[in-house]
Amino acid sequence: MSLEEIKARIAKAEAEAGRPEGSVKLIAVSKVQPNERVEEVLKAGHRIFGENRVQEAAGKWPMFRERYDGIKLHIIGPLQTNKARQAMDLAQAIHSVDRPKLAETLARLAQERGACPDLFIQVNTGEEPQKAGIAPADVDGFVATCRTLDLPIKGLMCIPPVEEEPSMHFALLAKMAARNGLAGLSMGMSGDFEKAISFGATHVRVGSAIFGARDYA
Repeated sequence: MSLEEIKARIAKAEAEAGRPEGSVKLIAVSKVQPNERVEEVLKAGHRIFGENRVQEAAGKWPMFRERYDGIKLHIIGPLQTNKARQAMDLAQAIHSVDRPKLAETLARLAQERGACPDLFIQVNTGEEPQKAGIAPADVDGFVATCRTLDLPIKGLMCIPPVEEEPSMHFALLAKMAARNGLAGLSMGMSGDFEKAISFGATHVRVGSAIFGARDYA
């Protein structure tokens, strides 16, 4: 599916939800995608991209930034504390703040640098043991902790369980964000981004629907 088709579907979902056009940011998830595919999307004018791994982002985006202006990179995968400095140098947003130790590291680095990317707290809405994220019951306390550290928390992020209807998870995330005065909702991927928009998503993370299937070989 083309980038323009995805953008048209986002605009339609915004209209159906009674939301202003352009209220949802499309993050083109370029993880494990060959540079040629990524460059096609850059040539089409898109500038917001998402990467899971800091190491992969570091090998890709400095080169593209030399050739294309206005790129905004979002780190959307699990972030190790020892990669936090590099992530902050590369990215304009980090969507996977998921534990106190990482929050403290980001706060210390933000003080050193005098700047910090926009941050989203990852919530494990399905309470899956194998998945990263703050438990729903702990979200309010963690938001408060991050605020005492002067971190720029813009919103919440979730990845619903694959086997469950995502609507209940999107609704839960929206409720938690509203309760904590957070405007940002990073939710919805290739298979369910329109549904996420109906529940208030401000950022949707779409990869394979734009770039094609990933080859993990």
